[in-house]
Amino acid sequence: MRHLWKKGKPALAKGLLAAALAAGCLLIPSGAGYADSPRTIRVALFADIGSKYKLTVPAVTLQSGQAWSLTAEDAGTVLVTVPSGTKVRASLDGYRVKVLETSSWKTAADAAKKLQSTSDKPLLFLNSKGGSNVYQLYTGTYASESAAKNAADRVANAGLSLPADQLPAVKGGKHLTAGSYATQLEADTARASIAAAGVDAWTAVVPSEGGGSRYEVWVSEAASDSDLDAARIVLSQVLPQLSLTTASAGLMIRTEAGLDLNSETQAPHYAVSGGAKFMAAGSSAGIQLAERTKRTYRGSLELGGSNGSLSVINELPLEQYLYSVVGGEVSSSWPAEALKAQAVAARSYALAQGMRFDIANVVDTTLSQVYNGIGTEAASVTSAVDATAGEVLKSEGNIIEAVFSSNSGGVTADPSEVWNNGGDVFASVDSSGDSAAVAAAKKWYYVLLPGGAHGYVREDNVKLTGEKTAAGLDLLTAMTKDVNVRALPVLDSSVSPVGKLNPGENAVVLDKVLESGSYSWIKGPYTSAELLKSLQGKTNAALPSSIISLQVTERGPSGRAVQVKANGNALSVKYPDLYRSALGGLPSTLFDIVPSGSYTVLGADGRTASVSGSQQAGVLSASGMVTEGGSGTVVMNGDNKARVIDASPGFLFIGWGYGHGLGMSQWGVKGMAEQGYDYQKILQHYFQNVTIVKE
Repeated sequence: MRHLWKKGKPALAKGLLAAALAAGCLLIPSGAGYADSPRTIRVALFADIGSKYKLTVPAVTLQSGQAWSLTAEDAGTVLVTVPSGTKVRASLDGYRVKVLETSSWKTAADAAKKLQSTSDKPLLFLNSKGGSNVYQLYTGTYASESAAKNAADRVANAGLSLPADQLPAVKGGKHLTAGSYATQLEADTARASIAAAGVDAWTAVVPSEGGGSRYEVWVSEAASDSDLDAARIVLSQVLPQLSLTTASAGLMIRTEAGLDLNSETQAPHYAVSGGAKFMAAGSSAGIQLAERTKRTYRGSLELGGSNGSLSVINELPLEQYLYSVVGGEVSSSWPAEALKAQAVAARSYALAQGMRFDIANVVDTTLSQVYNGIGTEAASVTSAVDATAGEVLKSEGNIIEAVFSSNSGGVTADPSEVWNNGGDVFASVDSSGDSAAVAAAKKWYYVLLPGGAHGYVREDNVKLTGEKTAAGLDLLTAMTKDVNVRALPVLDSSVSPVGKLNPGENAVVLDKVLESGSYSWIKGPYTSAELLKSLQGKTNAALPSSIISLQVTERGPSGRAVQVKANGNALSVKYPDLYRSALGGLPSTLFDIVPSGSYTVLGADGRTASVSGSQQAGVLSASGMVTEGGSGTVVMNGDNKARVIDASPGFLFIGWGYGHGLGMSQWGVKGMAEQGYDYQKILQHYFQNVTIVKE
């Protein structure tokens, strides 16, 4: 599945799951946050919304296969028409640092390249001044003037080759108007005459009162009112013929020169100024946003500001939003009834959000729902959304926040196992259909190599020899040369194999397991140091200097961990689902903890014995230990399944499920649909005491 965490998806609009609120979740009754038909939704693509959400870029690159326009949000007046295929850049006209000004594009581009890897992101423009072209390099934008001043100090010490007479200087979005014109040509001509005197000047397009637009020439880029007043005095002395007034909101027209820092290319650049918002809209083909992995979006893109950063909000019809969400959350190849169930759940979840993100209903990540624009749309998904148009899940007259996760590992979570409390919409229910996630997956053999190394080999790369060890364990050999023996039962090219197996070389089969994925998984082994680092700041318990023992000491109704103890002391967390991140980023809280350096064995006489990896290698069974050779210790149970105890201590996590497990399990939905259940029965299985209502 596409998401590991479904954070921010608590339950009903009844004040349930109070602990989830501490994690930024919001419960809002239906009807409080969405427009009447046709319903639209606002999706934050880039924004700084404080602790709720932050994803920012200094500028965005827009284009479409059809002509489109930039309009004033309030009046809907077309300010700029963009031809088909033309790239346009947009940014926020806010606090920034002017780094340097040079006649050499290469000099400016080289400095911009050095800044790219820092927190001070570069913006490079072409301007004309004093009768010649100049390249102006900036960084930003910044949330405040003081933040920009700190950035100026950083940039000054960033090792750039700056002209001796230039120091990084703080600039801002306050401008003076030096004239108003009916056409851009008139404004450009006036701007050129001002720039010829060595003064920075820009053309801007501004919405007019009562509709329409006008063009203005702006001078100065002051960061404060006092700076603007000082600039007014200086400009009045240099160009006394100008009548200067304070500029209002508009689009500052610049020329982008930093699209490619290896080869000079230019593009129109529009800076959103004066706290206004402007809409990129008008293309039925959608508008591509390069900085969001070149995704293309239906509807309009609102360009504005939030906390000193550029915000980009996609506003579109709710049903069209779902065309993308359903295909982003699950595979479009899934059965129609599964897609319908996802559509109703996603619609309900979206409508329950209200304006959770202040300037948007939702975001486009798994903090809300996966939304990738037109690219994840498919005919099967569109049909499922259309077939359920307007249908939502309700309880006690309210649309529920229909949370879901990828895979519940065979049983969904009880609310008490996730965010501490809940209501009658959620309960732990069977989700055996989750095994659909591994229906086509290969199994893996857990093996012990002759040299003592142990790991996993996929079943299609090896074959059983038909022979057994003295302890009754199977032997296998490779079918091809250099078969990788992996640390965990999953293909991962970023991790080196623990060994190789070749034809003619035998390995002892200790167990056979499912491939690690969304249904079942193995993580680790994690050392004490790794776990202590992960636990920092996520538990209010005093952490030990070293973790000797780690145990799940309390489980909820579904078997999920609700209390974990280290060295006998509880690792308390705000709510149980936090154990996922606290213990190294586990896929779910439905897990067992297995120490990799020791093992407690229950003998036939009822006595226990502790086995450690420092002992000689062998197989321990009810009848005694049978030596196999090599290093490490092998422990075998009564089912002829065995495990190696490593010499180095650590902890393995063996678990099931992928996500918080509350509400609907997406893989479980697929499994139920394949068994013949329709979407209504599926939804009413996963959500209790609900009705499906068409609104």
